[in-house]
This record gives sequence, structure tokens and C-alpha cells, in this order.
Amino acid sequence: MGIQVSGRIHAIFETKQVSERFSKREFVLELSDNSQYPQFVLFQLTGNRTGALDGFKPGDQVKVDFSLRGREWTSRQGEVKYFNSLDVWTLEAEGAGGRGREEEPPLPTHEPVFDDDVPF
Repeated sequence: MGIQVSGRIHAIFETKQVSERFSKREFVLELSDNSQYPQFVLFQLTGNRTGALDGFKPGDQVKVDFSLRGREWTSRQGEVKYFNSLDVWTLEAEGAGGRGREEEPPLPTHEPVFDDDVPF
């Protein structure tokens, strides 16, 4: 079970082919629980989920189901870094005229493979 949040799409980016077997598409959601200090949060869709953003545009109000992921990475020099990602499972329009729930693609069967370069 993941985490669910609602907000307004602030920006949508193109799909990036990170490696031969791994692609991702990022978007920014504006969370305005406190309208004086809105938060701009970066989410990502991976693999065959990247198309879930097709048809959406900045300004659209959406509901996102996602999981919080984190991993450790060691550079060639031995420096250890930690990375977090918010991996989206479903994306749904909110409000009048919404598109309804997107069909949820199957879960990936493998973890992405990265070389020695920073994975983003």
C-alpha cells in the first residue's frame, strides 16, 4: 500500500531513457495545504507507466498514489550518497470533468540497473 496525495500539476517533463532497460518521466506537483508556503514536489513514473501523464497539463488537479523509495550509491572514489524518489503507481484527475482512474500497469519485475554514473 502506498501514500496518496492531491495537488496541482506545476510542470511535466519529457521521458528520459536512463539505461537500455530503464526509463522515467518526472513531474512536479504543487501541494498547497498551506497556501502561504506551497510545496513543489518532484514525482516520477517509470517504465511503462511514463505514458500515464499523457493528456495531463500544468494546472490540472490530480490525485497521486505513490511509494517512497530510497537507495545507497557509492561513487568510483568511494563516496557514499543516498537518493530518494517518489515512484507513482496511479495518477487520477480530480474534480469535475476528470478523466477517471488510470489503468494500473503491472509492477516491474526487476530493479533498474545503473552503472557508475549518478543515476539521474
